Amino acid sequence: MKEIHLAMGRIEKDFLGSIELSDSELYGIHTKRAQENFNVSKEPVDSDLIKAMVMVKKACAIANFEVGLLDKTRKDAIVFACDQILEGKYLDQFVVDKFQGGAGTSTNMNVNEVIANIALISMGRKPGEYEVIHPIDHVNMSQSTNDVYPTALRIATIWNVRELSEEIAELQKSLQKKEHEFEDVIKAGRTQLQDALPVTLGQEFGAYAQAISRDRWRLYKVEERLRVINIGATAVGNATNAPLKYIFKVTEILRDLTKIGLARSDYLMDATQNADVFVECSGLLKALAVNLSKIANDLRLLSSGPNTGFNEINLPPVQAGSSIMPGKVNPVIPELINTIAFQVMANDFAITLAAQAGQLELNAFLPLISKNILESLKILKNGIRIFRKQCIDGITANREKCLEYAKKTPAIAAALIDKIGYDKAAEVAKKAILEGKQVIEVVKEQNIMDENQAEKILDPFEFVKFKE
Repeated sequence: MKEIHLAMGRIEKDFLGSIELSDSELYGIHTKRAQENFNVSKEPVDSDLIKAMVMVKKACAIANFEVGLLDKTRKDAIVFACDQILEGKYLDQFVVDKFQGGAGTSTNMNVNEVIANIALISMGRKPGEYEVIHPIDHVNMSQSTNDVYPTALRIATIWNVRELSEEIAELQKSLQKKEHEFEDVIKAGRTQLQDALPVTLGQEFGAYAQAISRDRWRLYKVEERLRVINIGATAVGNATNAPLKYIFKVTEILRDLTKIGLARSDYLMDATQNADVFVECSGLLKALAVNLSKIANDLRLLSSGPNTGFNEINLPPVQAGSSIMPGKVNPVIPELINTIAFQVMANDFAITLAAQAGQLELNAFLPLISKNILESLKILKNGIRIFRKQCIDGITANREKCLEYAKKTPAIAAALIDKIGYDKAAEVAKKAILEGKQVIEVVKEQNIMDENQAEKILDPFEFVKFKE
């Protein structure tokens, strides 16, 4: 292929009129109109979705060539253009806003036009010489937005699910490490923020690890549904303009290019119009966000203080916490996780609304689903990495404070129930609370039982031993 040089400005036309494009604009008239129509967030479509769509275009060009629909010269030029983009070049040419109408047609046309113009320049032609390589007739051959976009979104989602899963696995390891590190740190448990039976700090972190483990497993399983694609369905799922040989061929080629076990849907119309798999995936991301937020809430409580809060753990100090209170350090990393979790939950609601708003043979709001699910995946991935490295891994325990609370909790009076009954045990607990004493002190004062026996059954460590 020839070295690429930009051409001079040009005029492009469609049935609505004509538009002038500058030398640096490798997209075409359809993209330009969309850029003007959807100038909302000033943020372009996610680059992972663009790359996934380009990969689909590459697979389609190869498939069209292999079934005799596209000549070798055009195929080679289109594949070259796709490879250039997949290497990270020309990403600034994808300018359509992530908020858009039209079911993703503007994004698909942006991709078609950029590929066509890069291919033209590589052949020594000028951008806009579409009689040689046309964005629709050649780049979009045997395709529709309605099969390209959902297929690419599934691929982009899988890429991000896999990256997120790796971060979840690392977080699970960090929590399990803390579980073992704190296995001998006895502390008061709390239910409804009231004193409860003793636990270990390690057990609390072990429970966090179990919750995160479930999130990892659920995301692993959802990939099975995401791998089912509708490429070849074209506009409404009946494969108009897509030969049967091409449909089987393109799936095989795309599977090889992505290294993902993609499978053609056995009911293309279903995969074209229904977006429930993204609702399912988003729901799992929401579940992960819920668990992360709960862990973050707990860490904020356990580290509260240092002199007027729980002060059972220390979070790594990462930045000054106040512009007026010297020495103050806030739990900003857990707060970041809470913030991310809230956004993921909001994104899930938007995805839910968009998915149910589909009508008949198409969902016009797939771009909104795309924007939100990819955003959720990315902020969770990045947030979890920060959470692990800048918070979890550096947590230390205030062992003496934890033990002090474990001994003070009146809930250990529960160990007396089998000996003196519930009502008498409740009286002991109440007296301990009113007089600011430990339960063991009240038991000894009232001579309720032998001191050695009392010390044994009211020892906080007895509550956390595994009972066979």
